[in-house]
Amino acid sequence: MVLWPNRKALAFIFATVFLDLLGAGILLPVIPFLVRPYRTDATTVGLLSLAFSAAQFVATPILGGLSDRHGRRPVLLLSILGSALGYGLFGIGGSLAVLYFSRLLDGFTGGNISTAQAFIADISAPEDRAKNFGLIGVAFGLGFMIGPAAGGALSQVSLQAPAWAACALATVTTVFGYFALPESLPPEKRRRDPMRARDFNPFLMIGQMFIRVGMAPLLLAVFAFNFANSGMQSNFAVFTNARWRFGPAETGWVLAMVGVMAGVTQGWLVRRLMPRYGERPLTLVGLACSAAGFVGIAAAPGIAPFLGATMLMTVGMSLAGPPLTSLLSRRVGPGEQGVLLGATMSVASLARMLGPYWAGVTFDHVGPGAPYYSGALWTAVGLALVASATTAAMAHAAGSNSRISPIQ
Repeated sequence: MVLWPNRKALAFIFATVFLDLLGAGILLPVIPFLVRPYRTDATTVGLLSLAFSAAQFVATPILGGLSDRHGRRPVLLLSILGSALGYGLFGIGGSLAVLYFSRLLDGFTGGNISTAQAFIADISAPEDRAKNFGLIGVAFGLGFMIGPAAGGALSQVSLQAPAWAACALATVTTVFGYFALPESLPPEKRRRDPMRARDFNPFLMIGQMFIRVGMAPLLLAVFAFNFANSGMQSNFAVFTNARWRFGPAETGWVLAMVGVMAGVTQGWLVRRLMPRYGERPLTLVGLACSAAGFVGIAAAPGIAPFLGATMLMTVGMSLAGPPLTSLLSRRVGPGEQGVLLGATMSVASLARMLGPYWAGVTFDHVGPGAPYYSGALWTAVGLALVASATTAAMAHAAGSNSRISPIQ
């Protein structure tokens, strides 16, 4: 099988992830307001995010194993189609139970990001992976730049209109991918062993990667990174409404600015800094900036400082994400990229289960700034873990007088 040229394949995966994330971004400003007829507390909003991530946590190892055996393309298409159905149910609504079921459905098929990362790993040389993983961040950035602004505008038509728009976008993405998305994993590189019962257990998948030398601290850093980030994302519209009286439209514009910064950072800054500084320094600097941004959001005395702190946090998260993924990806071979990135997504999903719930509970019972102060603490923990893991690897490399590829 002859693979498509890398640039064309990257363009296709970028467009596919962008359209999918655009649909997700549309919902961000309106979810708290869609929940409000049934419950008014921040914890319920967090539980909706928990439902999605719990389903994703269970499904990700299955999707990762299937993509290693049957290719990335069918798994991507299945996951995006599931998102379309989930968004449609969210638009129908009618009860809190329907909203929860829609998020569970989307989560069970929501392995598209880890599979997209495996797709990129398939077609990228090891030294180019961090730069190309940044394309996922650009898709996130553009999706969250256009999506929340569009969601805020559509909310002026009805609160359900953004969900229906997300459903339409995911449907279009599925059709687009069916006709245009190439396969990245040729048959000769696929795993040939059948899936076993243990392959359906996300904890076993995570455990297999944790026992690899040097993997545990990096996977724990992924957990801390996503715990903080997911808590912020799920709580942001609640926080801006409580602190600054923002509605869906105002929050949508702030999230659009976040998307611009994320896109510029991952699509331009990371790709230019990576060859010069390498993965380790960018990850550490990014996590430090993110921690400072979280503190600034919680402590901001006015809207202008709040916006500045939000941008600092966004730049930090965007700067750290692709290099951290690349540090992990370099430690396994081509036939295990799906399993590794599936395990990484499972760790991230576990964090996204707990982070939004933590943000909602602390918001309700401690205060509006609590999720952001604790987000700074979790990000600092992630920074310490990455520093420890990479320092140990460099010391080992120096002792054996050999170059360890994951550390640059």
